[in-house]
Amino acid sequence: MRWNMMILASCVLTAGCVGGTSMSERQDANIQSSLQYDSVPCDQLLAQRNGLAQQYNLPTTAKPTFSNPAMGFGPFTPDMRSKVKRDTDQASGEIDAMNRSINRRQCGQPDKQKKLALPG
Repeated sequence: MRWNMMILASCVLTAGCVGGTSMSERQDANIQSSLQYDSVPCDQLLAQRNGLAQQYNLPTTAKPTFSNPAMGFGPFTPDMRSKVKRDTDQASGEIDAMNRSINRRQCGQPDKQKKLALPG
């Protein structure tokens, strides 16, 4: 009975230490909502996305990537990526969110609502 309590306590402590620093949790944090960019004017958002892509040497179509840890061990796999890799992955998530806002609002595309009016 005493061994069971010691094992349980060590598992609880280990789970507490892992929280927030596992690979899967940090990769999930790279997914961002595109709604936060809907209030940014299209021209500024396009410039911001292009600047972020250039800063991290990413394409403007970058999307977040995920590793494939062993089945069931994702929450317990420590994040061993370098700071540069973590920053690049986070930038990919931001670029993807910006692109979803750009596509939804049809930024950079001719306004389909306006029609050429001929003088009468």
